[in-house]
Amino acid sequence: MIGTPLTDLGSAQYLGFAGGLYPNGKNSSPSAYEEAGVALGAAVQPVDREGKPSISGKIVMISIGMSNASREFSQFIRLVNADARTNPSLSMIDVARDGAAATQIAVPFGDYWINVDRQLQRCEVSTAQVQVVWLKTALAREPRRFPENARLLQRTLRSIVGILITKFPQLKLVYVSSRTYGGYSESDLSPEPIAYESAFAVKWLIEERINNPSPDRSVPWVSWGPYLWADGLRPRSDGLLWECSDFESDGVHPSAQGALKVGTKLFEFFESDPSARPWFFSRSR
Repeated sequence: MIGTPLTDLGSAQYLGFAGGLYPNGKNSSPSAYEEAGVALGAAVQPVDREGKPSISGKIVMISIGMSNASREFSQFIRLVNADARTNPSLSMIDVARDGAAATQIAVPFGDYWINVDRQLQRCEVSTAQVQVVWLKTALAREPRRFPENARLLQRTLRSIVGILITKFPQLKLVYVSSRTYGGYSESDLSPEPIAYESAFAVKWLIEERINNPSPDRSVPWVSWGPYLWADGLRPRSDGLLWECSDFESDGVHPSAQGALKVGTKLFEFFESDPSARPWFFSRSR
């Protein structure tokens, strides 16, 4: 059984759980939570290696996740670099990694984070300059059924966000996306309906933050990035669909065409989201 896209499901339910990206079947966050994100987005500014404001500093945005996220974020970087409107202080680094399942990323001092440190060093960037994260990951070969599988991913995402807070002292914004369509998968690596159900983990993670706001203004804001799931060739209300040609022969990893489709969705999201516009585009725009 595959469900209706969360963005189209609304207050209707999937196996007893309401749709929508945010509480009460809504696709927009409560106004107070949205305002908190906008305020933090406005506070993003170029900083030096010590995290201090600097005209010659950088706004660093990184990807965190598995191989799919890496390919997709790489296409996003190309689109950003090709658009003269984007902020010249914005430095985007892909630190997603092949084979990095959510449970591996959730190990604070594991190989994944050693690799992150190395890549930042190669790019001559400090952890204090990282202010924005796009997080997209999934469980690998998870035998549990819904909702237990989504609850496990929710807890794992919560752990990853905790690591991000510890590792990046200037982090302000964390945007989370769930899987694309998994119906073409030729393996047990996050097929349907697990790919669809992964969105509930993101939804519930964000609802936790909405329902338990932190008084600490240094704690980053966590919200949806673009929601990427559609039921194969059946277009959702905004027209998004997934063709077999959007994936490699394994049906799991995006082809160049599929990665560009996600990269374009990412660009459209950051181009329009109120929490992103202040830093994504040039201040003079």
